[in-house]
Amino acid sequence: MGDGAVTSPLPRPESLKAIVFDLDGTLYRDDRLGEEVSQSAIRYVAALRQVGMAEAEAMLQRARAKSGDGGTLSRAVVALGGNLPEMHRRFALDIHPEELLKKDERVPKLLKLLATRFQLYLYTNNNRDLSGRIMAQLGVTGLFRDIFTIEDYWLPKPDPKLITDILTKIDAKPAEALFVGDRYEVDLSVPKSIGCPVFETKTVEELLTLEQLAH
Repeated sequence: MGDGAVTSPLPRPESLKAIVFDLDGTLYRDDRLGEEVSQSAIRYVAALRQVGMAEAEAMLQRARAKSGDGGTLSRAVVALGGNLPEMHRRFALDIHPEELLKKDERVPKLLKLLATRFQLYLYTNNNRDLSGRIMAQLGVTGLFRDIFTIEDYWLPKPDPKLITDILTKIDAKPAEALFVGDRYEVDLSVPKSIGCPVFETKTVEELLTLEQLAH
């Protein structure tokens, strides 16, 4: 788990109303899919700046290193002159979860169990098309009350306004909404700063420990 960022112990189940999950790196981990994302972004920057792939990759690495928000790819591409709708149009074409992801039966089983007690939501920096295809591969389609993607605001995580807006939309106070993600600075620091409990998970095995909330 990540550097003391995990809520420990978990919040009391009776204090929670909702659980808001990140998608990529949280409900699954697959480095091959991450590499497809990275290569698509590099090709976009290379075309945008009219440089080779190696230079585009170096530019992205420098932009991410300069970022004070967890070094998200989205913000790095924007800093280099790109725009998020075009980047995600390319992602939808270039990335193939159908060829890479395998269903882990434990994940939909966990979500179905948690849904008997809590409202479940998804909040991702990914686009609707790709998120939908990933969820289909994971077997979790239809298990969330609502899904918030980059296309809802075209503002990437982390962003305080989006967290407060999500809380309003799901009708939950900060203390009633547990945020679950794999990157503390990107997924969890803002929710925690406004009073939400958070849980950082780096593996499916860590994710599965949330089962105790349903008992």
